[in-house]
Amino acid sequence: MVKLCKRLKKIRELIDSSRSYSLSEAVAVLKKSVPCKFDETVDIAVNLNIDPRKTEQNIRGMVTMPNGTGKSVRVAVFAKGPKADEAKAAGADLVGADDLAESVSGGKIDFDVCIATPDMMGVVGKLGKLLGPKGLMPNPKLGTVVQDVAMAVKSAKGGQVEYKLEKAGIIHAGICKLSFDATAIEGNIRAFLGAVLKAKPTGVKGSYLKKVSVSTTMGPGVQIDVSSVASA
Repeated sequence: MVKLCKRLKKIRELIDSSRSYSLSEAVAVLKKSVPCKFDETVDIAVNLNIDPRKTEQNIRGMVTMPNGTGKSVRVAVFAKGPKADEAKAAGADLVGADDLAESVSGGKIDFDVCIATPDMMGVVGKLGKLLGPKGLMPNPKLGTVVQDVAMAVKSAKGGQVEYKLEKAGIIHAGICKLSFDATAIEGNIRAFLGAVLKAKPTGVKGSYLKKVSVSTTMGPGVQIDVSSVASA
């Protein structure tokens, strides 16, 4: 605990909490962080000027990180016949139909992403109480209920990140690893913010981005000057 406190103290000394940083400056601060014994994740938090209580403003989607996420992702696919073969060829870790459903029903959920072909949703729908709370339920809006399962598997493996509005009007996500070089981290941040900006509801008036900050798993947040990323 003492070591952790000393580490955090050193990190906090790098950050001027009274100012906002440009994107490149913020990433530079993260890269100077005292290293942990593990490769920390770079997290982003975006405060939006939208009302999550309004259905039309409750944004959600997926964005592919141009430089990957550095995370190993296990993908399960509900499919049969030729589609199952396509999923296996694309690198899916688990592929099945009723047999996979039976495994999930038994509590074996050892995957990070779940994809299904439309014709399998009758089977998958029965697993909603198990997959839903874990954020694993296939959803057409997230590109996880598709005919092109091969592309979906490759996208999931290649570094897709979900963005979803929380009750406080904030979006949180882990976008890559701290070991990435600064250019790669900046590229992922811009891609993520670009997707969030593109999803701006038409009914929103005034400034859309209220606050953007980045941090590492074990570190404090670094506030980014919104004007430097407003057109990310």
